[in-house]
Amino acid sequence: MLHNNLLLQIRESLSRFSAAERKVAAAVLAQPRTAISASISELSRQAGVSEPTVVRFCRRIECDGFQDFKVQLAQSLAADVSYLDMDIRPGDSAAAYKQKVFDSVINSLLTARNQLDNTVIERSVAALAGARKIEFYGFVASGAVAIDAQNKFFHFAVPCVAYTDLHMQLMSAAALGPQDVVVAISHTGRTKELIESVKVARQSGATVIGITAGDSPLAGLCSLVIAVEVPENTDLYMPTISRIAHLLVIDVLAVGVALHGGVEAAKRLQKMKTVLQGRRLPSEETSSPQHD
Repeated sequence: MLHNNLLLQIRESLSRFSAAERKVAAAVLAQPRTAISASISELSRQAGVSEPTVVRFCRRIECDGFQDFKVQLAQSLAADVSYLDMDIRPGDSAAAYKQKVFDSVINSLLTARNQLDNTVIERSVAALAGARKIEFYGFVASGAVAIDAQNKFFHFAVPCVAYTDLHMQLMSAAALGPQDVVVAISHTGRTKELIESVKVARQSGATVIGITAGDSPLAGLCSLVIAVEVPENTDLYMPTISRIAHLLVIDVLAVGVALHGGVEAAKRLQKMKTVLQGRRLPSEETSSPQHD
């Protein structure tokens, strides 16, 4: 069966795919031109799934097989100018690589947005809003997200801290209790050290929210899983898309907690904003002398 726009159909079907099929969808939506030229084994490696999963994905979107899928994908790309060649080349101009970076990230973020489970978001916000203490765990790129999360949640008058060191995570996790919440961040969900820290946190009775791949070992340990399925771009020059997606998930949670806090939270945020504004140098517009 031929479709007018296979890319649009894939986007609209994200919620109906299995976790493994969503990985294939994410890989295709992030780099559709690469998918056209890829073999089934190459696409399965890029998505981190088995070859039979790719075949099931093709059938799920009503393609007769992998080759039919590639034909329909090529037809969709020919009709959709928003999908440009994303591969960055050494000779690219500033205009070219600027557009490729932005378009690649935007497409991946739209995919991630459509995957997020609203019920899980609401339950995570409720857990965070009612927490006695919040801790954010991550390493390397995910560690940077954890630190950003600490800066965001600091505004909500709830003790919060980011730990990017294994020993600090383990010691703190051992001291947690049922009223505490840990947010564990990992693209793959397979980092041994993070899994170790989460096990200790769960043993201590803490609620653990995972921002990670939905079918990962980490996800299996968490109380709540915010599944973010975006493929890491293998292009040497591209940014780490999962990091950007995870930062946005943190922003979504922060907005939810702020709204959950109602008027009191709004007053507190306004007070902090006012204090910080007093530490800024005046703009030229306000500091320049007035002339008649």
